[in-house]
Formats: sequence, structure tokens, C-alpha cells
Amino acid sequence: MWEEGRWSGSRVTRFSVFACVVLASASIAVSGRLGPVFDVGFVALCLATALSIRPSEFFTVGILPPLLLLGVSTILGVVHRGWIAPSDDGLVQAVISGLAHHSGALLGGYSLALAVLAIRTRVLRYSNRAASPAPYRVTSETPEVKSTTVVGNEPDSPQSMTASSS
Repeated sequence: MWEEGRWSGSRVTRFSVFACVVLASASIAVSGRLGPVFDVGFVALCLATALSIRPSEFFTVGILPPLLLLGVSTILGVVHRGWIAPSDDGLVQAVISGLAHHSGALLGGYSLALAVLAIRTRVLRYSNRAASPAPYRVTSETPEVKSTTVVGNEPDSPQSMTASSS
């Protein structure tokens, strides 16, 4: 499981932005605000991105969660401030309120993502998967080489002979 991530950084980013839009829409549809539906989905999204990214692009997931939440808060602050803060707040105050109200989800999701990346890095460092192929067993009905050992008749004879045929 820890070695399986194969998505590129740009693919993970596009998927994350799309998922955040869906989560925010669902949360606003359910409660009229950015609420617990978004928070739970955001944590799950952070975990999924950390598991799906290819190892050479871990940095993308390492910086993605705070930027996603900042982007969602900014867009919702521009479109309709009442979804993340009181309607009479200014844009900057609404964005900061959005970040503050969902800081628990950010902390949980970011912590999980970084922990998964650390585990994956450790597993990949000590894994010999790329260097050694999976073990396999080959059996055949008849061996290719047959050997016969003949030992001399005399008890003190050091002569022995081995014959091989293909």
C-alpha cells in the first residue's frame, strides 16, 4: 500500500481542487455554510492525496493542504462571504475567519498527509523492491543435466568418478 502511489503532482492538484469544489458545494447545500461535511471530506482528501502521489513528487502534497484551504476560503469570500464569515466582514477578514473556523480540519488533514509521506519515505528507503525482482520458482519434469557418481570397488581406493550427460 505504501509503495503504490503513481499519480503526478499536477494530476493530484487538479483532483484536489475539483474535490474541494465538490465538498464545499455539498457542505453549503446541506447547511448553508462551509461546515462539518467539508471538514471531514477535507481530512479524507488530504489522506488520499498523500497515498496517491508518486514518490518523486511528495513536495506537492507537502504544501497542498494549506493552499487548498486558503483557495477555498478566498473564492468563497469573493463569491459570498456569508458562507464562511459574517456577511458584513471584509474580504481579508472573511478569509482569515474561514481559515480559523476550519483550522482543526487543516491541522488533522495536514498532519495525516505529512505522517503518510514520512511513512512512505521510510518504506521506500528500506524497501528493496526496485532492486530485486519477486521470487519465483521454476520446476521441470525432467532435469536438463543428469549426474551419476561411481565409487571404486576397493575400500582403500581414492578413485571416484562422476559422469554427466545432457
